[in-house]
Amino acid sequence: MKLISIVVPVYNEEVNIRHFYEAIRAVMEPLPYTFELIFVDDGSTDSSRSILHALEQEDERVQPIFLARNSGHQLALTCGLDYADGDAVIMMDGDMQHPPEMIPTLLAEWENGYEVVQTIRKTTEGVSFIKKATSNLYYKLLNMISTVPIQPGGSDFRLMDGVVVRAFRRYREHARFIRGMVGAMGYRQKKIEFVAPPRFAGVSKFSPRKMLHFALDGILAYSTLPLRFALYGGVFCGFVSFCLFLHVLFVKYIENDAVPGWATILGCVLFFGGFQLIILGIMGEYIGRIFEETKGRPLYLIARGKPKDEANGGPSAVGARTK
Repeated sequence: MKLISIVVPVYNEEVNIRHFYEAIRAVMEPLPYTFELIFVDDGSTDSSRSILHALEQEDERVQPIFLARNSGHQLALTCGLDYADGDAVIMMDGDMQHPPEMIPTLLAEWENGYEVVQTIRKTTEGVSFIKKATSNLYYKLLNMISTVPIQPGGSDFRLMDGVVVRAFRRYREHARFIRGMVGAMGYRQKKIEFVAPPRFAGVSKFSPRKMLHFALDGILAYSTLPLRFALYGGVFCGFVSFCLFLHVLFVKYIENDAVPGWATILGCVLFFGGFQLIILGIMGEYIGRIFEETKGRPLYLIARGKPKDEANGGPSAVGARTK
């Protein structure tokens, strides 16, 4: 019987965990599969870990992994994928916004031969107009500058065949944008639309600051166009500077009215100084990512979790897999 691994990142979800577990049981137990439920606790500070300990004692199919600190949603998902043993792996959030009722549909498409079954969020119930508009604008911008097409509305709710998961484990960059990574891998992919319901309980842990960092990772991971913008901007500034120089010559030798003025000097200094700072900031973002990669640190550290070693095809105890 085929094994299905369900990977769920958890961060302060004490009010959702048990309800999510019961929903997964209700969906999976009638299906002709065995399953394991891998909760990756991303450094929760509430009672999430105690609840996961209790579920682990009640049901051997529950396999919690406890990260040593909060590493972020994308790294928690990566950890779960590293330790999943299933013939297929389903990634989803535990707040019920990724409906468990869709799992049979994902599995049916997988049985039809698709190696990646990607869900596309048409809309989310209860989400503000501003958030929808900014999300749509972000994906449009990302697709304009990226060499890899990113599906608007794409979510981290997807099924991946075991072959795809093993290939994904070879991607070890620290600044991770899994939606783009999976889309760029290829394989046979199927897209399914859904309407995300509201959270079952609690509030979203994605603060505006985290969302901004996530968006920036997506842009810088899949495009070098900002560096080209800096080049184009430099050319433009050079052209403006040349025009200003011609203006100075005209005023000096033709009109003979070259009165020194602080406004022109100050305006030029501010314009070119500000533009140089923008260029340095863009370069700094890329150099910072180079610095993070060259340190070669593990992506995450595990305080306690299901054992697996390199000999069995899995990552090391600290998630330092590089193969």
